[in-house]
Amino acid sequence: MGAHLMRWPLMGSHLLRPHSHESADKIDRAVESSARGMRALWTSLAVLGATALAQGAVVALSGSVALLGDTVHNAADALTALPLGVAFVLGRKAANRRYTYGYGRAEDLAGIVIVLTITASAGYAAWTAVGRLLHPEEVSHLPTVAAAAVIGFLGNEWVARYRVRVGREIGSAALVADGLHARTDGFTSLAVLIGAGGAAMGWRSADPIVGLAITAAILLVLRDVAREVFRRVMDAVDPALVDTAEQALLAVPGVRAVGELRLRWIGHRLRAETAIVVSDDLNLRAAHDVAVRAEHALLHAVPKLTAALVHADPAPTPGTPDPHAELAHHTERNERPAPA
Repeated sequence: MGAHLMRWPLMGSHLLRPHSHESADKIDRAVESSARGMRALWTSLAVLGATALAQGAVVALSGSVALLGDTVHNAADALTALPLGVAFVLGRKAANRRYTYGYGRAEDLAGIVIVLTITASAGYAAWTAVGRLLHPEEVSHLPTVAAAAVIGFLGNEWVARYRVRVGREIGSAALVADGLHARTDGFTSLAVLIGAGGAAMGWRSADPIVGLAITAAILLVLRDVAREVFRRVMDAVDPALVDTAEQALLAVPGVRAVGELRLRWIGHRLRAETAIVVSDDLNLRAAHDVAVRAEHALLHAVPKLTAALVHADPAPTPGTPDPHAELAHHTERNERPAPA
């Protein structure tokens, strides 16, 4: 990272010259996105809770382990709204001297809770299905089981569409992951129909076999969700966002080149840190103005970006000393991150 000469003037100037992208607007957007996430969570919780209760009543009546696995998974999916809700509430808290980036990371922790919840539901569904294979039982009220499976599909598909749409709009990977989780739950609900059909034809093992198939489907969802959550925890971003940010910076008058450029998600909001190269004959005020224009361009070009720290480096001139030489022994690698 280059020297920090430009950082303090940049911050001080923003305190004196409020900008339309600064504090109040950023807080308003953050609160609004969190509020939308909360609405999505509580609405989907109500829909999935009602679906799970209806299916649970049919499980008690019929004894279907396939439907039991689907019901348990639906209930678990509904309950994942709780850690996400806590994360959205925490994410609204302002940064302080201990949590200088705020509390947005709580959303990533909620993603880990979701992964663990999916894992537990997969284990329970598998255990129940294997037990029924070893100790077969008749499944009764098959038409009611089939109807409950359809209800499960419709409830989950509606919740999946809602969560994924809102999650993508506000930039919440955890909410998108939860929506994809619900979508697979919907398809596993349809699988229960197969078990009911097989049982109706006299195939006693159809129900527990479908229960195992549901377990396999849950594990596929677990793989995808775990990958997305892991990427967020490891500060991964879409390389296309980096390209967009770089192009926006290079289009700013006065920016000769882009040095370091880093983006990271904190909850469902993005932050950027970058070093730009400017002419070495600019005075402090002029270099700062270029940095402000660069920050402004980033805020407009990169979706979900709410903060950017821009550092101005002087363009190298032959025969002049390296302006960062004093920092060389503190830095292991000064080159830009390698392409993903």
